[in-house]
Amino acid sequence: MLKIFVLIPILLSLLWLGYLKANHYSVSQGKQGFMYILVLSAVIALFYTLMLFLTH
Repeated sequence: MLKIFVLIPILLSLLWLGYLKANHYSVSQGKQGFMYILVLSAVIALFYTLMLFLTH
């Protein structure tokens, strides 16, 4: 289960980086997108952790 929590932000970040490079944006211009990815991934991880404790 921990692998998924690590892979989600890595894959999303790589996709975002690919989008930035394909559209000729710099990484600094896409910094807010990386923050959104980290926040979304943290929310997903917290949700699954909470569900694990509630249903275990």
